[in-house]
Amino acid sequence: MTILGYSISFFISWWLFLFMVLPFGITSHSELDEEIKDGIEVGAPVQANIKKKMWITTGITVCFIILVGFVDYFDLVSIK
Repeated sequence: MTILGYSISFFISWWLFLFMVLPFGITSHSELDEEIKDGIEVGAPVQANIKKKMWITTGITVCFIILVGFVDYFDLVSIK
């Protein structure tokens, strides 16, 4: 696989893993016992921690692409 192939695989995998990681650790306003102010959606997260989740997603994706590169380099799976 070329650099372009790895780049495309990284981009697609990153978004896939991001959508898998996003729901972890979410507490919505409806789950807390505090008063909800006007203009706040009940199901909105209290702390989304997007930056942390993006770093976790990047780490998972790098490990995945290394695994894909390992499989590709040693030709462990052949689709020809």
